[in-house]
Amino acid sequence: MQNTETTVPPKIREADTGFKREIKLFDAIMIVTGGMIGSGIFIVTADIARTMVSPGYMLLVWVISGFLTIVGAISYGELSSMFPKVGGQYVYLKEAYNKMVAFLYGWTLFLVIQTGVIAAVAVAFARFTGVIFPWFSENNVLISFAGFNFTTVQLLAILSIIYLTYINSRGVKSGKLIQNIFGSTKLVALFGLILFGFLMGVNDTAIQANFSDFWGVSTSTAGEELMPPVGWALLSAAGIAMVGALFSADSWNNIGFSGDEIVNPKRTIVLSMVIGSALVTGIYLLINLVYLLVLPMNGDPNGADTMALGITYADNDRVATAVAEVIGGYEATIAIAILIMISTFGCNNGAILSGARVYYAIAKDGLFFERLGRLNKNGVPAAALWLQCIWACLLCLSGTYGNLLDYVIFAVMLFYILTIIGVFILRVRRPDLHRPYKAFGYPILPAMYVILSSAICLILLIYKPTYTWPGFIIVGLGIPVFYFFGSYFKRQTK
Repeated sequence: MQNTETTVPPKIREADTGFKREIKLFDAIMIVTGGMIGSGIFIVTADIARTMVSPGYMLLVWVISGFLTIVGAISYGELSSMFPKVGGQYVYLKEAYNKMVAFLYGWTLFLVIQTGVIAAVAVAFARFTGVIFPWFSENNVLISFAGFNFTTVQLLAILSIIYLTYINSRGVKSGKLIQNIFGSTKLVALFGLILFGFLMGVNDTAIQANFSDFWGVSTSTAGEELMPPVGWALLSAAGIAMVGALFSADSWNNIGFSGDEIVNPKRTIVLSMVIGSALVTGIYLLINLVYLLVLPMNGDPNGADTMALGITYADNDRVATAVAEVIGGYEATIAIAILIMISTFGCNNGAILSGARVYYAIAKDGLFFERLGRLNKNGVPAAALWLQCIWACLLCLSGTYGNLLDYVIFAVMLFYILTIIGVFILRVRRPDLHRPYKAFGYPILPAMYVILSSAICLILLIYKPTYTWPGFIIVGLGIPVFYFFGSYFKRQTK
Protein backbone atom coordinates (compact mmCIF):
# COMPACT_ATOMS: atom_id res chain seq x y z
CA MET A 1 0.00 0.00 0.00
CA GLN A 2 1.33 3.41 -0.87
CA ASN A 3 2.65 5.50 2.00
CA THR A 4 0.39 8.54 2.38
CA GLU A 5 2.25 10.24 5.23
CA THR A 6 1.48 13.92 5.28
CA THR A 7 4.15 16.41 4.24
CA VAL A 8 3.09 19.18 6.59
CA PRO A 9 6.24 20.77 8.06
CA PRO A 10 7.24 19.30 11.46
CA LYS A 11 6.94 22.56 13.39
CA ILE A 12 3.35 23.07 12.28
CA ARG A 13 2.42 19.46 12.97
CA GLU A 14 3.87 19.57 16.48
CA ALA A 15 1.97 22.75 17.25
CA ASP A 16 -1.32 21.22 16.07
CA THR A 17 -1.19 17.94 17.99
CA GLY A 18 -2.61 19.29 21.25
CA PHE A 19 -0.19 17.22 23.33
CA LYS A 20 1.68 18.90 26.14
CA ARG A 21 5.46 18.58 26.20
CA GLU A 22 5.92 17.62 29.85
CA ILE A 23 8.38 14.70 29.71
CA LYS A 24 11.99 15.68 30.33
CA LEU A 25 15.11 13.48 30.25
CA PHE A 26 14.83 12.25 33.86
CA ASP A 27 11.14 11.49 33.36
CA ALA A 28 11.93 9.61 30.15
CA ILE A 29 14.64 7.52 31.84
CA MET A 30 12.18 6.63 34.60
CA ILE A 31 9.63 5.57 31.98
CA VAL A 32 12.23 3.38 30.27
CA THR A 33 13.62 1.75 33.42
CA GLY A 34 10.21 1.55 35.09
CA GLY A 35 8.72 -0.15 32.05
CA MET A 36 11.59 -2.61 31.74
CA ILE A 37 11.76 -3.69 35.39
CA GLY A 38 8.56 -5.51 36.30
CA SER A 39 8.42 -8.93 37.94
CA GLY A 40 10.53 -10.88 35.42
CA ILE A 41 13.96 -10.37 36.99
CA PHE A 42 12.65 -11.78 40.25
CA ILE A 43 11.32 -14.96 38.63
CA VAL A 44 12.69 -15.95 35.19
CA THR A 45 16.22 -16.83 36.38
CA ALA A 46 14.91 -20.14 37.71
CA ASP A 47 13.75 -21.25 34.26
CA ILE A 48 16.96 -19.98 32.62
CA ALA A 49 19.01 -21.92 35.17
CA ARG A 50 17.06 -25.14 34.50
CA THR A 51 17.70 -24.74 30.77
CA MET A 52 21.38 -23.78 30.85
CA VAL A 53 22.58 -25.90 33.84
CA SER A 54 25.94 -24.08 34.07
CA PRO A 55 26.24 -20.81 36.07
CA GLY A 56 28.54 -19.40 33.39
CA TYR A 57 26.08 -20.05 30.58
CA MET A 58 23.21 -18.74 32.67
CA LEU A 59 24.99 -15.40 33.10
CA LEU A 60 26.00 -15.44 29.43
CA VAL A 61 22.30 -15.55 28.48
CA TRP A 62 21.76 -12.34 30.46
CA VAL A 63 24.87 -10.74 28.90
CA ILE A 64 23.74 -11.49 25.33
CA SER A 65 20.19 -10.37 26.11
CA GLY A 66 21.53 -7.12 27.54
CA PHE A 67 23.73 -6.63 24.48
CA LEU A 68 20.76 -7.11 22.15
CA THR A 69 18.65 -4.71 24.20
CA ILE A 70 21.28 -1.96 24.13
CA VAL A 71 22.00 -2.46 20.41
CA GLY A 72 18.27 -2.35 19.74
CA ALA A 73 18.04 0.92 21.66
CA ILE A 74 20.91 2.63 19.83
CA SER A 75 19.53 1.44 16.48
CA TYR A 76 16.00 2.63 17.30
CA GLY A 77 17.55 5.93 18.26
CA GLU A 78 18.11 6.83 14.61
CA LEU A 79 14.44 6.25 13.82
CA SER A 80 13.20 8.11 16.88
CA SER A 81 15.35 11.14 16.07
CA MET A 82 13.96 11.18 12.51
CA PHE A 83 10.31 10.66 13.50
CA PRO A 84 9.85 11.84 17.11
CA LYS A 85 6.08 11.53 16.90
CA VAL A 86 3.40 9.94 19.06
CA GLY A 87 3.12 6.27 18.11
CA GLY A 88 6.82 5.41 18.18
CA GLN A 89 7.41 2.02 16.60
CA TYR A 90 4.10 2.25 14.73
CA VAL A 91 5.36 5.41 12.99
CA TYR A 92 8.79 3.90 12.25
CA LEU A 93 7.22 0.86 10.57
CA LYS A 94 4.86 3.06 8.58
CA GLU A 95 7.73 5.19 7.29
CA ALA A 96 9.98 2.23 6.46
CA TYR A 97 7.28 -0.03 4.97
CA ASN A 98 3.61 1.01 4.75
CA LYS A 99 0.47 1.50 6.79
CA MET A 100 -0.49 -2.17 6.75
CA VAL A 101 2.75 -3.37 8.36
CA ALA A 102 2.42 -0.59 10.93
CA PHE A 103 -1.21 -1.52 11.60
CA LEU A 104 -0.31 -5.18 12.12
CA TYR A 105 2.09 -4.05 14.84
CA GLY A 106 -0.52 -1.82 16.46
CA TRP A 107 -3.17 -4.56 16.18
CA THR A 108 -0.91 -7.09 17.92
CA LEU A 109 0.13 -4.51 20.50
CA PHE A 110 -3.48 -3.84 21.44
CA LEU A 111 -4.73 -7.41 21.23
CA VAL A 112 -2.13 -8.96 23.49
CA ILE A 113 1.34 -7.38 23.76
CA GLN A 114 0.65 -4.20 25.72
CA THR A 115 -2.69 -5.16 27.26
CA GLY A 116 -1.45 -8.68 28.01
CA VAL A 117 1.61 -7.30 29.79
CA ILE A 118 -0.59 -4.87 31.73
CA ALA A 119 -2.86 -7.73 32.84
CA ALA A 120 -0.01 -10.07 33.73
CA VAL A 121 1.92 -7.43 35.67
CA ALA A 122 -1.26 -6.37 37.51
CA VAL A 123 -1.83 -9.97 38.59
CA ALA A 124 1.81 -10.21 39.73
CA PHE A 125 1.28 -7.02 41.77
CA ALA A 126 -1.81 -8.55 43.38
CA ARG A 127 -0.10 -11.87 44.10
CA PHE A 128 2.81 -10.25 45.90
CA THR A 129 0.42 -7.98 47.78
CA GLY A 130 -0.97 -11.25 49.13
CA VAL A 131 2.35 -11.95 50.84
CA ILE A 132 1.62 -9.01 53.16
CA PHE A 133 -2.18 -9.13 53.07
CA PRO A 134 -3.17 -12.81 52.77
CA TRP A 135 -6.79 -11.88 51.93
CA PHE A 136 -5.54 -11.33 48.37
CA SER A 137 -5.17 -14.94 47.32
CA GLU A 138 -6.06 -16.98 44.26
CA ASN A 139 -7.71 -19.40 46.68
CA ASN A 140 -10.01 -16.66 47.98
CA VAL A 141 -12.89 -16.93 45.49
CA LEU A 142 -15.45 -14.12 45.58
CA ILE A 143 -17.71 -15.33 42.76
CA SER A 144 -17.99 -18.79 41.26
CA PHE A 145 -20.22 -19.44 38.28
CA ALA A 146 -20.22 -22.22 35.67
CA GLY A 147 -16.60 -23.08 36.30
CA PHE A 148 -15.46 -19.44 36.35
CA ASN A 149 -13.86 -18.19 39.56
CA PHE A 150 -13.38 -14.52 40.34
CA THR A 151 -10.71 -14.20 43.03
CA THR A 152 -9.47 -11.38 45.24
CA VAL A 153 -6.23 -11.38 43.21
CA GLN A 154 -8.20 -10.61 40.04
CA LEU A 155 -10.17 -7.95 41.90
CA LEU A 156 -7.04 -6.12 43.05
CA ALA A 157 -5.40 -6.49 39.63
CA ILE A 158 -8.41 -4.90 37.92
CA LEU A 159 -8.68 -2.12 40.49
CA SER A 160 -4.99 -1.27 40.06
CA ILE A 161 -5.41 -1.02 36.26
CA ILE A 162 -8.49 1.21 36.62
CA TYR A 163 -6.73 3.46 39.15
CA LEU A 164 -3.60 3.90 37.02
CA THR A 165 -5.72 4.57 33.92
CA TYR A 166 -7.63 7.25 35.84
CA ILE A 167 -4.36 8.87 36.99
CA ASN A 168 -3.01 8.92 33.44
CA SER A 169 -6.28 10.32 32.06
CA ARG A 170 -5.70 13.42 34.21
CA GLY A 171 -2.67 14.41 32.16
CA VAL A 172 0.84 13.28 31.36
CA LYS A 173 2.14 15.28 34.33
CA SER A 174 0.17 13.03 36.71
CA GLY A 175 1.37 9.89 34.95
CA LYS A 176 5.02 10.92 34.94
CA LEU A 177 4.82 11.88 38.64
CA ILE A 178 3.73 8.33 39.53
CA GLN A 179 6.47 6.96 37.29
CA ASN A 180 9.17 9.16 38.82
CA ILE A 181 8.22 8.26 42.38
CA PHE A 182 7.90 4.54 41.86
CA GLY A 183 10.70 4.33 39.30
CA SER A 184 13.30 6.05 41.47
CA THR A 185 12.17 4.14 44.57
CA LYS A 186 12.49 0.90 42.63
CA LEU A 187 16.03 1.69 41.47
CA VAL A 188 17.19 2.69 44.95
CA ALA A 189 15.66 -0.48 46.41
CA LEU A 190 17.28 -2.69 43.77
CA PHE A 191 20.69 -1.19 44.39
CA GLY A 192 20.04 -1.73 48.09
CA LEU A 193 19.24 -5.40 47.42
CA ILE A 194 22.45 -5.78 45.41
CA LEU A 195 24.55 -4.11 48.13
CA PHE A 196 22.82 -6.14 50.84
CA GLY A 197 23.51 -9.35 48.92
CA PHE A 198 27.21 -8.61 48.40
CA LEU A 199 27.79 -7.50 52.00
CA MET A 200 25.65 -9.96 53.97
CA GLY A 201 24.46 -12.71 51.67
CA VAL A 202 27.64 -14.39 50.39
CA ASN A 203 27.30 -18.09 51.15
CA ASP A 204 30.26 -20.50 51.08
CA THR A 205 28.06 -23.42 50.04
CA ALA A 206 26.70 -21.46 47.07
CA ILE A 207 30.17 -20.26 46.03
CA GLN A 208 31.55 -23.80 46.12
CA ALA A 209 28.61 -25.15 44.11
CA ASN A 210 28.48 -22.36 41.52
CA PHE A 211 32.05 -21.21 41.00
CA SER A 212 34.21 -24.32 41.38
CA ASP A 213 33.45 -25.26 37.74
CA PHE A 214 31.80 -22.14 36.36
CA TRP A 215 31.34 -23.39 32.77
CA GLY A 216 31.44 -27.15 33.20
CA VAL A 217 29.82 -29.94 35.19
CA SER A 218 27.62 -28.75 38.05
CA THR A 219 26.61 -30.73 41.11
CA SER A 220 23.08 -30.32 42.40
CA THR A 221 22.25 -30.11 46.09
CA ALA A 222 21.05 -33.73 45.76
CA GLY A 223 24.58 -34.75 44.69
CA GLU A 224 23.67 -35.30 41.02
CA GLU A 225 26.27 -34.27 38.42
CA LEU A 226 24.78 -32.19 35.61
CA MET A 227 26.45 -31.62 32.24
CA PRO A 228 25.60 -28.39 30.38
CA PRO A 229 24.48 -28.74 26.75
CA VAL A 230 27.13 -28.60 24.03
CA GLY A 231 27.22 -27.78 20.32
CA TRP A 232 23.87 -27.12 18.65
CA ALA A 233 22.09 -28.20 21.83
CA LEU A 234 23.82 -25.33 23.64
CA LEU A 235 22.82 -22.80 20.96
CA SER A 236 19.20 -23.96 20.94
CA ALA A 237 19.05 -23.97 24.74
CA ALA A 238 20.46 -20.43 24.84
CA GLY A 239 17.90 -19.25 22.27
CA ILE A 240 15.03 -20.70 24.28
CA ALA A 241 16.41 -19.39 27.58
CA MET A 242 16.92 -15.92 26.15
CA VAL A 243 13.18 -15.43 25.72
CA GLY A 244 12.70 -14.91 29.47
CA ALA A 245 15.69 -12.59 29.75
CA LEU A 246 14.67 -10.52 26.72
CA PHE A 247 11.15 -10.07 27.98
CA SER A 248 12.40 -9.10 31.42
CA ALA A 249 14.18 -6.25 29.63
CA ASP A 250 11.38 -5.49 27.19
CA SER A 251 9.51 -2.16 26.88
CA TRP A 252 12.71 -0.14 26.47
CA ASN A 253 11.19 1.28 23.27
CA ASN A 254 7.91 2.44 24.85
CA ILE A 255 9.21 5.95 25.46
CA GLY A 256 9.02 6.51 21.69
CA PHE A 257 5.23 6.13 21.85
CA SER A 258 5.03 9.53 23.58
CA GLY A 259 7.10 11.50 21.06
CA ASP A 260 4.87 14.61 20.98
CA GLU A 261 4.87 14.84 24.79
CA ILE A 262 8.66 14.88 25.19
CA VAL A 263 10.80 17.97 25.58
CA ASN A 264 13.47 17.99 22.83
CA PRO A 265 12.39 14.51 21.63
CA LYS A 266 15.11 14.10 19.00
CA ARG A 267 17.68 14.04 21.80
CA THR A 268 15.68 12.86 24.81
CA ILE A 269 14.24 9.67 23.30
CA VAL A 270 17.66 8.40 22.16
CA LEU A 271 19.40 9.23 25.43
CA SER A 272 16.68 7.80 27.64
CA MET A 273 16.53 4.50 25.71
CA VAL A 274 20.30 4.02 25.76
CA ILE A 275 20.84 5.16 29.37
CA GLY A 276 17.80 3.25 30.64
CA SER A 277 18.70 0.04 28.77
CA ALA A 278 22.32 0.14 29.94
CA LEU A 279 21.27 0.85 33.53
CA VAL A 280 18.77 -2.01 33.64
CA THR A 281 21.21 -4.41 31.96
CA GLY A 282 23.80 -3.64 34.64
CA ILE A 283 21.26 -4.10 37.42
CA TYR A 284 20.11 -7.43 36.00
CA LEU A 285 23.64 -8.79 35.76
CA LEU A 286 24.46 -7.74 39.34
CA ILE A 287 21.21 -9.21 40.71
CA ASN A 288 21.91 -12.54 39.00
CA LEU A 289 25.40 -12.51 40.43
CA VAL A 290 23.87 -12.00 43.89
CA TYR A 291 21.61 -14.98 43.25
CA LEU A 292 24.67 -17.13 42.51
CA LEU A 293 26.50 -15.88 45.61
CA VAL A 294 23.59 -16.71 47.91
CA LEU A 295 21.96 -19.88 46.51
CA PRO A 296 23.33 -23.01 44.82
CA MET A 297 22.19 -22.84 41.21
CA ASN A 298 21.19 -26.48 40.73
CA GLY A 299 18.87 -27.61 43.48
CA ASP A 300 16.83 -30.65 44.41
CA PRO A 301 13.10 -30.52 43.50
CA ASN A 302 12.45 -32.47 46.71
CA GLY A 303 14.71 -30.27 48.83
CA ALA A 304 13.67 -29.72 52.42
CA ASP A 305 14.61 -26.03 52.61
CA THR A 306 15.36 -23.00 50.44
CA MET A 307 19.08 -23.79 50.13
CA ALA A 308 18.35 -27.35 49.03
CA LEU A 309 15.83 -26.18 46.43
CA GLY A 310 18.42 -23.81 44.99
CA ILE A 311 17.78 -21.41 42.15
CA THR A 312 16.36 -24.00 39.75
CA TYR A 313 13.59 -25.14 42.10
CA ALA A 314 12.91 -22.00 44.12
CA ASP A 315 9.31 -21.95 45.38
CA ASN A 316 7.09 -20.82 42.47
CA ASP A 317 10.33 -19.74 40.70
CA ARG A 318 10.51 -16.74 43.07
CA VAL A 319 14.31 -16.63 43.23
CA ALA A 320 14.51 -13.13 44.73
CA THR A 321 12.20 -14.13 47.59
CA ALA A 322 14.28 -17.26 48.22
CA VAL A 323 17.48 -15.17 48.33
CA ALA A 324 15.89 -12.72 50.75
CA GLU A 325 14.77 -15.56 53.01
CA VAL A 326 18.31 -16.98 53.18
CA ILE A 327 19.84 -13.58 53.90
CA GLY A 328 17.35 -12.06 56.34
CA GLY A 329 14.51 -14.46 57.07
CA TYR A 330 10.85 -13.47 57.12
CA GLU A 331 11.47 -9.73 57.43
CA ALA A 332 13.64 -9.70 54.31
CA THR A 333 11.00 -11.73 52.43
CA ILE A 334 8.40 -9.07 53.27
CA ALA A 335 10.82 -6.37 52.11
CA ILE A 336 11.25 -8.14 48.76
CA ALA A 337 7.48 -8.50 48.40
CA ILE A 338 7.12 -4.73 48.91
CA LEU A 339 9.91 -4.10 46.37
CA ILE A 340 8.13 -6.27 43.80
CA MET A 341 4.85 -4.49 44.51
CA ILE A 342 6.57 -1.15 43.85
CA SER A 343 8.26 -2.58 40.77
CA THR A 344 5.09 -3.99 39.19
CA PHE A 345 2.99 -0.93 40.04
CA GLY A 346 5.52 1.40 38.42
CA CYS A 347 5.95 -0.93 35.45
CA ASN A 348 2.22 -0.94 34.78
CA ASN A 349 1.97 2.81 35.04
CA GLY A 350 4.56 3.16 32.28
CA ALA A 351 2.83 0.54 30.12
CA ILE A 352 -0.57 2.21 30.52
CA LEU A 353 0.83 5.68 29.85
CA SER A 354 2.65 4.71 26.66
CA GLY A 355 0.43 2.10 25.02
CA ALA A 356 -2.58 4.36 24.48
CA ARG A 357 -0.49 6.70 22.34
CA VAL A 358 -0.12 4.00 19.67
CA TYR A 359 -3.87 3.48 19.40
CA TYR A 360 -4.22 7.27 19.13
CA ALA A 361 -1.75 7.30 16.21
CA ILE A 362 -3.61 4.47 14.45
CA ALA A 363 -6.91 6.33 14.83
CA LYS A 364 -5.36 9.52 13.43
CA ASP A 365 -4.43 7.51 10.33
CA GLY A 366 -8.09 6.55 9.90
CA LEU A 367 -7.55 2.90 10.81
CA PHE A 368 -9.25 2.81 14.21
CA PHE A 369 -12.27 4.38 15.87
CA GLU A 370 -12.12 8.15 15.32
CA ARG A 371 -12.81 8.89 18.97
CA LEU A 372 -9.52 7.22 19.95
CA GLY A 373 -7.71 9.93 17.99
CA ARG A 374 -9.00 12.73 20.23
CA LEU A 375 -7.37 14.31 23.26
CA ASN A 376 -9.26 15.30 26.39
CA LYS A 377 -8.95 18.67 28.12
CA ASN A 378 -5.79 17.41 29.86
CA GLY A 379 -4.07 16.78 26.54
CA VAL A 380 -4.07 12.96 26.68
CA PRO A 381 -5.91 10.32 24.58
CA ALA A 382 -8.41 9.41 27.30
CA ALA A 383 -10.65 7.25 25.07
CA ALA A 384 -7.65 5.16 24.02
CA LEU A 385 -6.58 4.85 27.66
CA TRP A 386 -10.00 3.57 28.76
CA LEU A 387 -10.35 1.15 25.84
CA GLN A 388 -6.94 -0.26 26.75
CA CYS A 389 -8.10 -0.47 30.37
CA ILE A 390 -11.26 -2.40 29.48
CA TRP A 391 -9.45 -4.95 27.34
CA ALA A 392 -6.64 -5.44 29.91
CA CYS A 393 -9.24 -6.01 32.65
CA LEU A 394 -10.99 -8.60 30.48
CA LEU A 395 -7.66 -10.39 30.04
CA CYS A 396 -7.33 -10.43 33.84
CA LEU A 397 -10.73 -12.15 34.00
CA SER A 398 -10.10 -14.57 31.16
CA GLY A 399 -7.11 -16.24 32.75
CA THR A 400 -5.70 -16.80 29.26
CA TYR A 401 -3.39 -13.78 29.01
CA GLY A 402 -0.36 -15.87 30.08
CA ASN A 403 -0.87 -18.19 27.11
CA LEU A 404 -1.41 -15.24 24.80
CA LEU A 405 1.89 -13.73 25.89
CA ASP A 406 3.64 -17.03 25.14
CA TYR A 407 2.02 -17.13 21.72
CA VAL A 408 3.04 -13.61 20.82
CA ILE A 409 6.72 -13.88 21.79
CA PHE A 410 7.68 -14.70 18.22
CA ALA A 411 5.57 -11.85 16.83
CA VAL A 412 7.15 -9.32 19.19
CA MET A 413 10.65 -10.30 18.12
CA LEU A 414 9.55 -10.27 14.48
CA PHE A 415 8.46 -6.63 14.76
CA TYR A 416 11.72 -5.69 16.47
CA ILE A 417 13.64 -7.27 13.60
CA LEU A 418 11.49 -5.53 10.99
CA THR A 419 12.00 -2.18 12.70
CA ILE A 420 15.80 -2.51 12.82
CA ILE A 421 15.79 -3.56 9.15
CA GLY A 422 13.84 -0.33 8.62
CA VAL A 423 17.03 1.58 9.50
CA PHE A 424 18.73 -0.01 6.46
CA ILE A 425 15.69 0.53 4.22
CA LEU A 426 15.43 4.24 5.04
CA ARG A 427 19.18 4.76 4.57
CA VAL A 428 18.74 3.50 0.99
CA ARG A 429 15.26 4.77 0.15
CA ARG A 430 15.38 8.17 1.86
CA PRO A 431 19.05 9.11 2.26
CA ASP A 432 18.31 12.85 2.30
CA LEU A 433 16.17 12.74 5.45
CA HIS A 434 17.68 14.70 8.31
CA ARG A 435 19.14 12.32 10.91
CA PRO A 436 19.93 14.20 14.13
CA TYR A 437 21.34 10.92 15.47
CA LYS A 438 22.78 8.07 13.42
CA ALA A 439 22.83 4.52 14.75
CA PHE A 440 26.16 3.87 16.48
CA GLY A 441 28.14 1.07 14.83
CA TYR A 442 26.03 1.09 11.66
CA PRO A 443 25.84 -1.22 9.74
CA ILE A 444 27.62 -3.82 11.90
CA LEU A 445 25.73 -3.53 15.19
CA PRO A 446 22.22 -3.28 13.66
CA ALA A 447 23.09 -6.24 11.40
CA MET A 448 24.25 -8.24 14.43
CA TYR A 449 20.93 -7.50 16.12
CA VAL A 450 18.98 -8.72 13.10
CA ILE A 451 21.10 -11.89 12.73
CA LEU A 452 21.05 -12.87 16.42
CA SER A 453 17.35 -12.11 16.86
CA SER A 454 16.51 -14.00 13.66
CA ALA A 455 18.49 -16.98 14.97
CA ILE A 456 16.45 -16.91 18.19
CA CYS A 457 13.24 -16.80 16.13
CA LEU A 458 14.45 -19.76 14.05
CA ILE A 459 15.20 -21.74 17.21
CA LEU A 460 11.74 -20.98 18.57
CA LEU A 461 10.16 -22.04 15.28
CA ILE A 462 11.94 -25.38 15.49
CA TYR A 463 11.70 -26.14 19.19
CA LYS A 464 8.60 -24.24 20.32
CA PRO A 465 6.17 -24.35 17.40
CA THR A 466 3.25 -24.31 19.83
CA TYR A 467 4.22 -20.77 20.81
CA THR A 468 5.35 -19.45 17.42
CA TRP A 469 2.72 -20.40 14.86
CA PRO A 470 -0.13 -18.95 16.95
CA GLY A 471 1.89 -15.73 16.97
CA PHE A 472 1.77 -15.76 13.18
CA ILE A 473 -1.99 -16.30 13.35
CA ILE A 474 -2.51 -13.35 15.71
CA VAL A 475 -0.53 -11.09 13.36
CA GLY A 476 -2.15 -12.55 10.25
CA LEU A 477 -5.66 -11.93 11.57
CA GLY A 478 -4.80 -8.24 11.46
CA ILE A 479 -4.63 -8.24 7.64
CA PRO A 480 -8.40 -8.59 6.98
CA VAL A 481 -9.04 -6.30 9.95
CA PHE A 482 -6.76 -3.68 8.35
CA TYR A 483 -8.73 -3.72 5.11
CA PHE A 484 -12.07 -3.76 6.93
CA PHE A 485 -11.14 -0.81 9.15
CA GLY A 486 -9.65 1.07 6.22
CA SER A 487 -12.80 0.77 4.11
CA TYR A 488 -15.17 1.14 7.08
CA PHE A 489 -13.69 4.35 8.39
CA LYS A 490 -13.32 5.75 4.89
CA ARG A 491 -17.09 5.31 4.44
CA GLN A 492 -17.74 6.86 7.86
CA THR A 493 -15.86 10.06 6.95
CA LYS A 494 -17.62 10.58 3.61
